[in-house]
Amino acid sequence: MAIKLSLLLLLALLQFPTHISTSPVSDPESVAEEVDRQGTRSTTAGDATRSGTRTASASPTAQSGSASKPSAVGTVKPKPGTLRYAAIQNEPLWIVFARDMVIKLKAELMMNSFKTIDGRGSSVHIAGGPCITIQYVTNVIIHGINIHDCKKGGNLYVRDSPEHFGWRTVSDGDGVSIFGGSHVWVDHCSLSNCADGLIDAIHGSTAITISNNYMTHHNKVMLLGHNDGFTRDRSMQVTIAFNHFGEGLVQRMPRCRHGYFHVVNNDYTHWQMYAIGGSAAPTINSQGNRFLAPDDRFNKEVLYFFQSNHTCISQ
Repeated sequence: MAIKLSLLLLLALLQFPTHISTSPVSDPESVAEEVDRQGTRSTTAGDATRSGTRTASASPTAQSGSASKPSAVGTVKPKPGTLRYAAIQNEPLWIVFARDMVIKLKAELMMNSFKTIDGRGSSVHIAGGPCITIQYVTNVIIHGINIHDCKKGGNLYVRDSPEHFGWRTVSDGDGVSIFGGSHVWVDHCSLSNCADGLIDAIHGSTAITISNNYMTHHNKVMLLGHNDGFTRDRSMQVTIAFNHFGEGLVQRMPRCRHGYFHVVNNDYTHWQMYAIGGSAAPTINSQGNRFLAPDDRFNKEVLYFFQSNHTCISQ
């Protein structure tokens, strides 16, 4: 099936290995050479099945089956053709959708490395249950998905690769949770009204781009860095570009700890406490952003630092 990729998406997908592990790639150049040699594969989520491609369908309703024991269907034995089945595979996959759908997950969607979830061409919502977790994996793209009303969920078995499943305690209820992940791109998504953060990146996550997203109706929007004492986050590098921070937002756009953060060309039209916050000596390069402060004179702070030890460059 001939599929046109934009140059930027193609570059982001170049590092595809033959065998995927859950640790960062030690030699990206060799991976890129392998991709050039073998090519990439795509899956179609929906009802359509086309010859010559693997098919993965994302269920328009909640994943079925109880996951209270290892033999459960759904979270431990996802059906071929479901979004969960495609997301956990070892091979590089570009997952697209054949029709509009609302996906209500019974447990976190555990991503494996080298996956793209691409909602272009359909109206795809992940909502009403636990949402996306990117944990100790690399090279993941989430594009064009509506992520909202995410809930806490857990205390059940969940599969994260064809070879492994494990017991998951209750999740935080983030829209996108990045935990020890690297080379992650969240682009052209809408996010709102989740139980915890819209996008949180912690525990040494790095090489993250959050771009062209539309965020509304949420309190703690984006946490980047686990806590002030977790020094592994000093290596965190995040770019936040061309996003719209809109109606009903309160704080953390983003809230930064330890690492380096380039906040560039974003549009801030609403907040109730502060826009950008930091602690634990982060470096924040705020460049080319537009801020429309609230009328309340006590909540007009664009940059709020919980400690004095920081570096901020504002242009």
